[in-house]
Amino acid sequence: MYPSHWNLRESPFPARLDPGAFFASPTHEEALARLHFLVEQHRCLGLLIGESGSGKSLLLEVFAQQLRREGRTAARISLLGLQPAEMLAQVAAALGCSSRVSSTIVAHWQSVTDRLSAYRYEQRDTVLLLDDADQADADVLTQVVRLVRLGTAPQSRLTVVLAGRPSRIGRWGEDLLELAELRVDVEPWDQTETEQYVAASLARSGAAANVFAKDAVARLQQLSHGVPRRVNQLADLALIVAAGEDLPRIGAEVVQSVYEELCPIESP
Repeated sequence: MYPSHWNLRESPFPARLDPGAFFASPTHEEALARLHFLVEQHRCLGLLIGESGSGKSLLLEVFAQQLRREGRTAARISLLGLQPAEMLAQVAAALGCSSRVSSTIVAHWQSVTDRLSAYRYEQRDTVLLLDDADQADADVLTQVVRLVRLGTAPQSRLTVVLAGRPSRIGRWGEDLLELAELRVDVEPWDQTETEQYVAASLARSGAAANVFAKDAVARLQQLSHGVPRRVNQLADLALIVAAGEDLPRIGAEVVQSVYEELCPIESP
């Protein structure tokens, strides 16, 4: 098992969405700061834009946790594959309503608007983080427009964030894009950020800091183009392969071989 080979307490590069493994790179810290500004200024709609694998979902989950610690109501909902009634049922549940998925759209809307009115009276901020919005069904996006417009009402305490890839935000249509008040772009990591991420992940898991040679990290950056999910994939597979070969350290040639033979990402 590769954890014993590297003396790991846990996987340094988990594939699951794990806020505990969040790396606060300057890129992601800036994105979080801008999202907080959006909520603090009571803006109705923000856009979180980044390529696939850039860390949007993890950012939203970390942001939601931070908001809850501040006493705000916050929920991350993936719109992928949802129908309108399902989406509204999840929004209602996030707001603490008791409506069921089988309820009608009208019933869901009544629950949502009643709860938002109560929160507005209590001066309680509500933040809905709608992930995978670039892959949402057109009918769901129609409901999202209506939801965002609730946030434009006087004294509203509702903020909505839509997350998606830059090549697909045109699907959201003019109604949504014209309501957006802030765009937050999640950029790939640069060389320094990738180096810091690898070092921090290894330290968190108990591994020695020099498991990856400097040329190996440089190759990780080059092959992944600084996309966090790709860095994660390559680094994790490199640990597995090097452990299988009983290597004491990972060099650039291991990263290259993993990329060519095992990694499920596209060649540049």
